[in-house]
Amino acid sequence: MITKRIIPCLDVRDGRVVKGVNFGGLADVSSPVSLAKYYSDNGADELVFYDITASFEGRQLFTDILREVAGTIFIPLTVGGGINTVDDFDRVLKCGADKVSVNSGAIRNPSLIYEAARKYGDQCVVLSVDAKRVDGGFRVFAKGGREDTEMDAIEWIKRGVASGAGEIVLNSIDTDGVKQGFDLEMLDAVCNAVNVPVIASGGAGSKEDFVTLFNAIPKVDAGLAASIFHFGEVEIKDLKNTLIANGINVRR
Repeated sequence: MITKRIIPCLDVRDGRVVKGVNFGGLADVSSPVSLAKYYSDNGADELVFYDITASFEGRQLFTDILREVAGTIFIPLTVGGGINTVDDFDRVLKCGADKVSVNSGAIRNPSLIYEAARKYGDQCVVLSVDAKRVDGGFRVFAKGGREDTEMDAIEWIKRGVASGAGEIVLNSIDTDGVKQGFDLEMLDAVCNAVNVPVIASGGAGSKEDFVTLFNAIPKVDAGLAASIFHFGEVEIKDLKNTLIANGINVRR
């Protein structure tokens, strides 16, 4: 049986980890380096590092902090923010990333997914999608959830996988930071549309939300969260014990 992954997410702005609600109201949390080391030492399966304002501000990702984070941890690292070209992939991978997440850059240039997958392999390309309900459907948003692309999220994800994306991170703007549970309806639609790993993001508020996620949608490969881990509301080791007690396979 494939083990489910638990993945903390570091949303980084101006060199600090921040967290907000529905992609807004950001509050300072901690140093990304110290927080990354804590998660690496305390049971996280992977780590996601997003430079959350790089695309909106039209700049490159902070590579100095990324190098520090990558040099501190011993678990796979996915990095995103301001990834617009294959050269950006190269730069981030050389800083220690294992996988590279694309979002706004791929929306502007969909061929980026294909080009990066051809050069580095599908397993290296993660398509991160910020989606929100609009007029009864799921719509893709760009630039950290600020810009409505008017694209259907399911169709965009299918296109991304066909181009070579080896993994999907689905961020539900509707549930982000609300702590009322993952967006099961949206996740189910995505998992039924593609056959690559899907990571659920947005809405975790308790250990039970992860139990519900993996039981309700067995196709989901991983659960990603930020504030409940950052503020000590849920310890990853305790979460994994709860999942095991509920018959869900995780790495101890």
